[in-house]
Formats: sequence, C-alpha cells, structure tokens
Amino acid sequence: MTVSYTLKVAEARFGGFSGLLLRWRGSIYKLLYKEFLLFIALYALLSITYRLLLTQEQRHVYAQVARYCNRSADLIPLSFVLGFYVTLVVNRWWAQYTSIPLPDQLMCVISASVHGVDQRGRLLRRTLIRYANLASVLVLRSVSTRVLKRFPTMEHVVDAGFMSQEERKKFESLKSDFNKYWVPCVWFTNLAAQARRDGRIRDDIALCLLLEELNKYRAKCSMLFHYDWISIPLVYTQVVTIAVYSFFALSLVGRQFVEPEAGAAKPQEPLEPGTTLGDLDMYVPLTTLLQFFFYAGWLKVAEQIINPFGEDDDDFETNQLIDRNLQVSLLSVDDMYQNLPPAEKDLYWDEDSAQPPYTVATVGESMRPSFLGSTFNLRMSDDPEQNLQVEVSPGPARPVPAAQTPLLGRFLGVGAPSPAISLRNFGRIRGPPRTPHLLRFRAEEGGDLEAADRIDEEASGSGDEAQEP
Repeated sequence: MTVSYTLKVAEARFGGFSGLLLRWRGSIYKLLYKEFLLFIALYALLSITYRLLLTQEQRHVYAQVARYCNRSADLIPLSFVLGFYVTLVVNRWWAQYTSIPLPDQLMCVISASVHGVDQRGRLLRRTLIRYANLASVLVLRSVSTRVLKRFPTMEHVVDAGFMSQEERKKFESLKSDFNKYWVPCVWFTNLAAQARRDGRIRDDIALCLLLEELNKYRAKCSMLFHYDWISIPLVYTQVVTIAVYSFFALSLVGRQFVEPEAGAAKPQEPLEPGTTLGDLDMYVPLTTLLQFFFYAGWLKVAEQIINPFGEDDDDFETNQLIDRNLQVSLLSVDDMYQNLPPAEKDLYWDEDSAQPPYTVATVGESMRPSFLGSTFNLRMSDDPEQNLQVEVSPGPARPVPAAQTPLLGRFLGVGAPSPAISLRNFGRIRGPPRTPHLLRFRAEEGGDLEAADRIDEEASGSGDEAQEP
C-alpha cells in the first residue's frame, strides 16, 4: 500500500521532517539495511586483516594500494551520473501514474449522451462503461504483478463480472499474436454506433463527443502498455550500477585507516621539523558510511520506482484503482442517471456579493486584502510629462551616438538628453500640452548627423511675449 505522509507535512514547523525519519514502512532503512550491513562487514574484515594478520612490510604495501584506491575513487563522476539517472526515473514514474486510465470523464459523457430510463437504456449505459473498465483490467493485468495475481486467468475476469462467458468466447476466438486489451474499446464503438441508430444517442455531436472520450481513455491504456514495453535503456542502468558498486569497492580498500605516508607523523607522536600530521585513526569510517547511505540509497530509490507496478511499499495501488473505477462508473451511469435533486434558490440569491462564512479558526484570513496583481501598488512618477500619451512617428531608425546615452554621458560630461526617454522619437502629443515648453526637431538640409539630431527648445508663449508693450 502506498505510504502517504501528506498530512504530517501540511505545515512547515521546527523538525517537520524529523518525525518522518522514525518510520520503517516505505523507508530507506528498509530498502538499504542489508547492503549497509554487508558493506560494514566487509570493511571490518579488511580492517582486522590489515591490523592483526599482516606483517609490517605487507602493511606498507597495503597502505600504498589503499592510497591509490582512494585517489581513484574520486575520479568517478558518481554524483553527476547518479543524479541524472534518478531524475529520469522519477519523471518516468510520475508519467506512468498519469497514464493510468480513469473513467471519470467517460462516465459523465455516457450518462449525458445515452438516453433511456427503460431496461434497454440502462443496459446500454452499464455495458458501455463495463467495456471501458474491462479494457483497463486487461492492460493492468499485462503490467502489474498485483493485478495479475488477482486475475491470473480470463476465467477470474469473468467471475469478477468484467466479462460475460459469451464475451470471453468472442474474445478468445480473435486470433492475434499481440495484446488484445483494445478489443473492449472496439466493442464500445460498435455498441455506441448501434445506440445512435436506435435513437438512444440523439445526434452525431453527442456520438462524436463520446468517441473522443473513449479515444482518450484508450490512449492512456496504450501509453501504459508502452511504458511497460519500452524501458530505460539497459546500458544506462548498467553504467549507473557499475559506477556505484565500483566506487564503494574502491572505498572499501581506500578508506581504511592505514599508516601515514613517509614524512608524516602519527597523531600520537610529537611533530618534528619538516613533518606533517597524518590522518586520525578512528577505526569507524563515519563519512564513508554516510556516503554509502546517500549514494547507495539514491540507487535503491531508482530501483524501487523504476517499475511502480510491482509489490513494493510505494508502488501503485492498482487493485484499489480497479475497485474504485468500477464502483463509481456504474454508480454514475445507472443510479445517478436522471436522479437529480430539486433545483432551489441558493443562499445568496438576493445578495449582490456572495460571502461564505468563516469559522473562528479561519476568520483571520478574511482580513487579508485580495491580491490584485504585483504592480497594483507600484508608485508611479509624479512628473506629469511622463504620463502624456504620444503617437509613434513611423520612419527609419537612426543610429544613436554613444554620447547621447544618459549613463555614458554622465561619465563623459555630456548633458544631452537620452532619446530613449525624451519626446524626440514620437509625433504629436495627444491632448492639450501640460508643460510650458514643446520639444521639436530641427533637421537642416545638407547638415551632418549631429545637426540633425539636435533638439531645440522653443517657448510656446513667444507669440504672447511679442504682443506685450
């Protein structure tokens, strides 16, 4: 059964994940403890052999081999190879779950499209949805060990009510070398076409909608089958497995606490001039054990979820999905067909704004302002010139001298305004002017580029000044 701990992590709190470390079912400890104990036993065996059974000369040779193995282990790109592989496996695991066929959309279309309160109408609706459930059972028998153990033969499928004896004979009479999970879908289409001819499906649009939903359902069955057929390339799995095993095989030898190299003093000896302190002899390699726990645990995670249709603790509950799908689909097309509660006025019929009540525990949420957008509270410029509406004048783009950019002009001491923020790139201003001056261009014929790019200011009230006495 799938291990669910969603409620335990509903709120972020101090030590929220720490409580999950004490669980056994579905835990990394349950997956890894055998390999972990084996690694510790092999490491202890080599350590005892080095310390008690080897001569001084043999210890010296073993120390050289251990240092070589330790340097070689660091050359394996274990984090990159293993991380990329686990990411691929996790994405594939979720994609397989989303490919499990669910009849929810199909059963709603059947209930709305296939009409008739008599026995014939009821028989059509129940048979159509039963064919859909039969297709999912047949494909799940092909990919899930749990479902196959529940329905080891077609006789068990008949006894469970997914197929009649006549349908079984018809199914087995069809000769094909390939999986025949698609046969109930073909029966579905033929029965739907017959219901259309009989007037149980009232128009072609309803029939088209029904067949579209069936095709989506069948596509998920097909995708599930192909996920089981096409695995992650074996060479990739082998490369990752060899990388992990070889890394820790080298670590078994290379991470032993051996005698220090020539020129290094033992930790318990006083340092002499020209010597360095050797490694501390801790007997138990804590960091190496943590590395094994992380990397080997990572590999075991990929091993568990690479095929989620097995019988591991976190594999998909396919048998419960079959039970759920059959129950709710038959309920929707039979008991709920034309079985509606009376239409009544809702509680907010005469109110302009509906406001559902809060409990005492959640009333604080009603005091929070609604989110209106990230720019709703943005403070705009107080300069009215920046809010003028202008029209862009069409014309060829001209290169802008570097001295006219505001940032570069600040360093060069040039005070010319930037064309990116002035009105020189625009045409006329919409509406009455709000500033005492207007900006205009003065492009002289035959002038150079700098003369054409100059901006002159002309006083808008010069005519009034000329009339003054």
